[in-house]
Amino acid sequence: MTTVTFKINGKAASFSGDGDMPLLWHLREDAGLKGTKFGCGIGQCGACTVHINGEAARSCSVPMAALDGTSITTIEGLADGERLHAVQEAWIKEDVAQCGYCQAGQIMAAAAFLKDNPNPTDDDIDSGIDNLCRCGSYYRIRKAIKLAAQNLAGA
Repeated sequence: MTTVTFKINGKAASFSGDGDMPLLWHLREDAGLKGTKFGCGIGQCGACTVHINGEAARSCSVPMAALDGTSITTIEGLADGERLHAVQEAWIKEDVAQCGYCQAGQIMAAAAFLKDNPNPTDDDIDSGIDNLCRCGSYYRIRKAIKLAAQNLAGA
């Protein structure tokens, strides 16, 4: 049995159980945070992307035992109170979502990406964001990331 303490969306949390259990299941089943989605279960699609210590991570591939002392942010914790993150605002403005299933992971990946790439080109986005979208809304995703970058630069 593994016991770890960490933060989820700024709040203290702990886990005691099978250390091999993926973070995704803890978020969805124990913490009740349903915004992080299960997609492929092998870290390929990105639907389960969260931030761990500010870096994008595929929560389906992160064991609970690796989380002691970390800070986790999910889509539910990305906004600052009632104020949406610039990426969330851009997603709405550009009407990115079609089915919407992958969007929480896409948004989390984009928010982390923009911290290191404040003025990305299409090539930067294509090589830096590898989350999958079955609906194929990549053109709108790129537009939203660029809009968010502009908004963050002007903030």
